[in-house]
Amino acid sequence: MQKDNIKKGNINVETENIFPIIKKFLYSDHEIFLRELVSNAVDATQKLKALSSMGEFKGEMGDITIDIEFDKDKKTISIIDRGIGMTEEEVDKYINQIAFSSAEEFLEKFKGIDEASIIGHFGLGFYSAFMVADRVDLITKSWKEGAKAVKWSCDGSPEYTIEEVEKEERGTEIILHIAEDSLEFVDETRILELLKKYGKFLPTPIRFGKEKTWETPEGEEKAVEKEIDRIINNTNPLWKKAPSEIKEDEYNDFYRELYPMSFDEPLFNIHLNVDYPFNLTGILYFPKAKQSIEVQKEKIHLYSNQVYITDQLEGIVPDFLTLLHGVIDSPDIPLNVSRSYLQSDANVKKISGHISKKVADKLEEMFKNNREDFEAKWDDINVFIKYGMITDEKFYERAMKFMLFKNIEGKYFTADEYKKHIETLQKDKNDTLVYLYTNDAVAQHSYIENAKEKAYDVLIMDGVLDSHFVNHIESKFEKSRFARVDSDVIDKLIEKEEEIPSKLSEDEIKSLTEVFENQVDKEKFMVSTANLSESEMPIIITQAEFMRRWKDMQQLSGQQAFMPQMESYNMVINSNHPLMGKILSENDEGKKQELSKQIVDLALLSQNILKGEALTEFVKRSVNLIAEE
Repeated sequence: MQKDNIKKGNINVETENIFPIIKKFLYSDHEIFLRELVSNAVDATQKLKALSSMGEFKGEMGDITIDIEFDKDKKTISIIDRGIGMTEEEVDKYINQIAFSSAEEFLEKFKGIDEASIIGHFGLGFYSAFMVADRVDLITKSWKEGAKAVKWSCDGSPEYTIEEVEKEERGTEIILHIAEDSLEFVDETRILELLKKYGKFLPTPIRFGKEKTWETPEGEEKAVEKEIDRIINNTNPLWKKAPSEIKEDEYNDFYRELYPMSFDEPLFNIHLNVDYPFNLTGILYFPKAKQSIEVQKEKIHLYSNQVYITDQLEGIVPDFLTLLHGVIDSPDIPLNVSRSYLQSDANVKKISGHISKKVADKLEEMFKNNREDFEAKWDDINVFIKYGMITDEKFYERAMKFMLFKNIEGKYFTADEYKKHIETLQKDKNDTLVYLYTNDAVAQHSYIENAKEKAYDVLIMDGVLDSHFVNHIESKFEKSRFARVDSDVIDKLIEKEEEIPSKLSEDEIKSLTEVFENQVDKEKFMVSTANLSESEMPIIITQAEFMRRWKDMQQLSGQQAFMPQMESYNMVINSNHPLMGKILSENDEGKKQELSKQIVDLALLSQNILKGEALTEFVKRSVNLIAEE
């Protein structure tokens, strides 16, 4: 073409500063340019398929694979499609006038086309190219009969050129001349990484170079190496299929496709397939629970028409749902540049609430249909359910139908079942129902045994969220309270009208208290007496329930460095234990102090509080006492 046939113009934008704005502020990650441009290429291809199905386009579709190419020496990346292309007028309208959206006009013109097959909004998405390129060339030829190919070029200023060129095939080729500060993208590994991240499930094949594979030719025994096209994407992912057409092992295979580095099989899945009041498909997997809820997050992939958007769904879906793994896909979720926009979008909020309901429905169905299997999965899924109950009020109400308590005997109860199980014995003198629990059955074994001697039941609440969960459900249950089994002596945890009488007089109890107060740090230990059974320990170390919960919450939030100076304990002297009479009757003051110290240290040792020099002294004293016998 002659140079005098080249047209020049200014892009119709509100301000000449549009390109710096695009480069710096429009997208949080510059890598998103590849998603936008490939999405537009897919969009153009989907439009051609739609025109063909309607009889508007009567030509041969041919190979509609989209090619991604790069040249390290020339510092270019090219995105090539064989879709509908554009005429010179369309380039002027959809590229030069940024505000227009060709997808919207296309849908208006051809009503009845499946909107879910039209992805892109040619416009701002296209201009994301200038985040990484200092010049962009667009060569395009429309599908329309007799159309001439044109080349549009822009160096990142509002000025552009457009000219007629030769191009045999219909479609569009976008050539990015990568800027010096973005050369990281002109790299095979980097491009492949981005294509797999953003284009893994696009509905049109994406080809990026070649890859090697091994094949055994027919009639041969040895495999030979062969080069084949490297197709990036699975164009028909499992979530697009009807659940009735899918076998269980296909769900597991797809999980491995999503998470190739995961070695755990999911426990079960939920297949979402909604067409009213919005469109939503997807597959959510319940992973096996881990001790830290944080390591499980960012595992749900959010898509819009098979175009990857994000895996950071906090603020977009209820927080507890981010513990699940899998895929959510909805054309009603905008392919938007801003996560904050997504978080405030009305459709996103509706979808979020619906998913929460579907998850609750699935869990309730599992519980009702096969309770035994549900109980077997409880240890792995209870973190997720409890997290949901703590953070989502609607989910809490639904989950009360299938939330389970597990007791020290390994039996499972719904909330209503457990209330009936304990209400006869575990009401205190104020008619308050007391739920006893342990968060460490080994360390708290003696306290559990004391509770069992009273025929009380003890729950296991040793999960990563259980300190929060106890607080939450305690506030919901009427005339009830939760008490950790080692937070006081059992007779104080569930006080009854009848009390065990003391074998000591008031003066003897006062004298006994003074003996033991001399053996401990009074700022750290509150010494008191209780009339307990002779069979119980002579001294019991406890920590108040509020202090225990505070400690657990601090540990969960990583603030345990502040705990040592704030810890305090109760030292409860069993006034009815035979050793107390022995101490009071001992005339040798030295032996009295030695015996009382030994009893105190035994109690401290049982709670893992006795350490350092005090532990060494205890061991020596124990040896001496044995030698004296």
